Amino acid sequence: MHPVKWSWPVTLSATVVALLLSTSAVAAAPALGGPCGQGGSGSSSGSFGSSGSSGSSGSSGSLRVLAAAMPWIIGPPDGGVPQLTGRTEAIEMVTGPGSPNDTIKRFNVSGTDLGIMWDNGIVGEDNHVLMAFGDTVGDCDAPGDDWRSNVLFRSSDKTLSNGMRIDSSPLDGANNSKEIIPGFADGLPVEFTTIPTAGIAVDGVQYVRFMSVRAWGEPGYWTTNYSAIASSIDNGENWVLEPATIRTNIEGIDIPGLPAVTPGNSQFQQSAFVQGEDGYVYEFGTSSGRQGSALLARVPGPQILDLNAYEYWDGEDWTTDLKFAVPVIESPVSELGVQWNDYLGKYVAMYTDVTNSLVIRQADNLEGPWSGTDTILSGQLVPSLYGGFMHPWSSGQNLYFVATTWDRYNVLYMRTDLDGLQKPSTDKVNRPDPATTGEAKLLTIDYPDEE
Repeated sequence: MHPVKWSWPVTLSATVVALLLSTSAVAAAPALGGPCGQGGSGSSSGSFGSSGSSGSSGSSGSLRVLAAAMPWIIGPPDGGVPQLTGRTEAIEMVTGPGSPNDTIKRFNVSGTDLGIMWDNGIVGEDNHVLMAFGDTVGDCDAPGDDWRSNVLFRSSDKTLSNGMRIDSSPLDGANNSKEIIPGFADGLPVEFTTIPTAGIAVDGVQYVRFMSVRAWGEPGYWTTNYSAIASSIDNGENWVLEPATIRTNIEGIDIPGLPAVTPGNSQFQQSAFVQGEDGYVYEFGTSSGRQGSALLARVPGPQILDLNAYEYWDGEDWTTDLKFAVPVIESPVSELGVQWNDYLGKYVAMYTDVTNSLVIRQADNLEGPWSGTDTILSGQLVPSLYGGFMHPWSSGQNLYFVATTWDRYNVLYMRTDLDGLQKPSTDKVNRPDPATTGEAKLLTIDYPDEE
């Protein structure tokens, strides 16, 4: 889901193209994937997917041909909802074909992923859950597939049990969700895309940590230029890039306008925010890709844009020196989300594990110890799964969250019953995947009726 974002003119010679591909470590290999590149539609253009994917060369006129790396996305935008037995249920599609939100007609969003959610902290009728998505495509017959690096939805729907209704989205034209965070592309050799990884509200201001992707590798591996924070004072309608928050991740490369690499920055390329009751914003940090461990930082809420005000957990206490930070959740951790759960009476961390299953861990304190894993959605039953993010208004016995799969390249709205998952934080045992024990099965996949 992402053509390359270049800072130079579109017209490039074959020699320049070859040079750029070699310096960005992206191989130009044929690819079949893409939410606009498959499915018998006859489209020859391909697309990409957040957190690592690829596209195919085609005649659409986009520069996607330069980034034909790995065919991780394996179909067109898909509205198939899996029907499962067990504690976890897929309720509906939030985006794309078959979604009750009609995101294709309302927002020109036919394929997207992630859906990172947070409460905007505004009291009254403008109290929304904001939902940030990664690389997004619209009309597959349009040049470039109407690709955008990221878009945002708002929802005031407080009845979580029957789905998630979207109220609005920042637009840049009629029925077209705009890209909210363009990134610091000027001066960068290559910036494929800018993908949101965490969001939080502090005193009515919205903050999103995002990563700038420099190169895609094998599935689950990618390299970033930097991560940074963007802010919004108007409920996510318009965003300002905050240069002082850049955590550069380019060893040995001097880029004007970007700060020098600091040891440890590589471990804060993706994030998860938690608002503490003590006035601190806590930020879990992981490296680019899906193989890193999670570190923990904290900063007084009003100073979230000041990297010098951050402290890091060193295993015993807080330190201002990032190089002493130690993992609080061991690797591999990918696309992490963390929030307090009132039913379990613990913090819950959600991420995709090495089996492409969605797991949770529990802890009394953000510093840990964190329990062993419970698999709430098996990659055996829902293949190509990634990006599980919890609904911030989720409470009680049912935990509501979203997840994405490469094969449908859209966001599913899910629910899992937490009864029986209570465990002490010191319990390090990983409970077995319910798909292997027979507790969960895939019965069928319901597809939307064609119009």
